[in-house]
Amino acid sequence: KPLVPVHHLRGHIAANYLTHQSLHPPFLCLVASGGHSHIVMVEDWCRYKVLGRTVDDAAGEAYDKVARTLGLPYPGGPSVAAAARDGDPHAYKLPVPHVEGKYNVSFSGLKTAVINEVHNAEQKGQPVNVADMAASFQERIDQILAKKLLSAAADTGAKQVVLAGGVAANGRLRQLVNDGAQKLGARVFLPELKYCGDNGAMIAAQGYYEYQDGNLADWTLNGLPTLGIDYR
Repeated sequence: KPLVPVHHLRGHIAANYLTHQSLHPPFLCLVASGGHSHIVMVEDWCRYKVLGRTVDDAAGEAYDKVARTLGLPYPGGPSVAAAARDGDPHAYKLPVPHVEGKYNVSFSGLKTAVINEVHNAEQKGQPVNVADMAASFQERIDQILAKKLLSAAADTGAKQVVLAGGVAANGRLRQLVNDGAQKLGARVFLPELKYCGDNGAMIAAQGYYEYQDGNLADWTLNGLPTLGIDYR
């Protein structure tokens, strides 16, 4: 049997092919997970161009660390989203980190702002409203992600906008992207929730296209954690 190498982020994008059989490249995709936050132009099934990325923490990583600070369970994405349902997204004024690169994002400062807010309150003996903080953090990070993605969609004229990765399960992010894309006249594709997190089906889906593209490996193949999604 042939050995087919599959890049992990390509797999996350391919999860959408399982949900939407009508989805074909080219399209613009936000891949947001615990280890990655990328805005990628998918030019073909195995051809990618990275337009923007995080310069520090990934979105999912920021969710995990904020959840731990607020005493919420791991993974942080679902637990913060659940807590945020009962919170006021405008209760805490959190920063919008400045970053070089039009489509790049930064979440280290945002995460640190939440941690500092909580620690300062604890030192003063003041309570922190977990629901309000969760809602404020979720609103800020999702607004940042949606704004960058939609800005790239407007600039590139993309008519198909896609979400992928664990953070793509976030309901508020889905809403923001869907509302913004409608104003641009772009169609939005969202993976089924069961395909947002890591799963074998998404890897198999991308493996099909890698095989069709003639991308095979021998038995010396190993994991390459620094390999870019746009490798050739």
